[in-house]
Amino acid sequence: MELRQLEYFVAVAEEANFTRAAARLHVVQSAVSTTIKNLERELRTQLLERTPKRVLLTDAGAALLPRAHAALDAAREAADVVSEVRGGLRGTLRLGAITTVGLIDLPALLGEFHRLHPGVFLQTSAAPSGSQGLVEALLERRLDLAFVSGPGPPPTGVTLTDLATSVLDLVVPADHPLAKRRTVPITELAGLDFVDFPAGYSNRTVADQAFAAASVPHRVTIEITDLTTGVAYVRNGLGVALLPRVALGKGQDVATLTVDDADLEWQFSLAAPSDRPPGAAARAMIAMAHEFLWQG
Repeated sequence: MELRQLEYFVAVAEEANFTRAAARLHVVQSAVSTTIKNLERELRTQLLERTPKRVLLTDAGAALLPRAHAALDAAREAADVVSEVRGGLRGTLRLGAITTVGLIDLPALLGEFHRLHPGVFLQTSAAPSGSQGLVEALLERRLDLAFVSGPGPPPTGVTLTDLATSVLDLVVPADHPLAKRRTVPITELAGLDFVDFPAGYSNRTVADQAFAAASVPHRVTIEITDLTTGVAYVRNGLGVALLPRVALGKGQDVATLTVDDADLEWQFSLAAPSDRPPGAAARAMIAMAHEFLWQG
């Protein structure tokens, strides 16, 4: 049994699809199929059940998966130790990031990391369902680390390192009846049309929880996945929005107000799995994120 066989098996098991697994591994699909068949032949049992819609684990495959993860983790740790002795990090670091971080200049952080650790291949991805999707990818071992945001305690199986916080401010058009005010209670927001992120995004979760706590309806009429787009919708009179204060600039023909009686704190964190130790590259990224934000 070879590590490459286990790597291919894990990719197919996690993606539940040979085509997606091949894309993730940067190889042709036929290579993945052949490798899995050879592994099954060597173990004398079927590991995967191929169906028209997806690939499922057999009982034998489900039993092998955690052992395969452990073997790959051990191999990675061994490689990390050798690389550190030789004076440089190697390998791949799979990062997830919300598309509208706001609190951190992610390209600058990753650029600095690349300059210091050129032997580490950085692979970044976003999730259509925001922080929730990134946490799920982390738990499914498709990511090593993820920059996420949101309220409340960390999900089971995840360790959160808090990096920064912001507050969601109410953003209204410049000619809105509330535009001349500095603060507003959340009860006065009932009946307003909101521009907000889809369910699963931390901004939306923070807002939904605040409205629910106040027993005030939160009517979302336009969903977005980009802060700049949100401000544009508000500026053009299509609704109001709750957006991170740190991401809001001036001179955008909108007004911002503080919702003075609601918990609208938006936490930005670096998420890591709690069931396995981070590799050397992940540890270096965690340390750099702390330093980068502290300097900023």
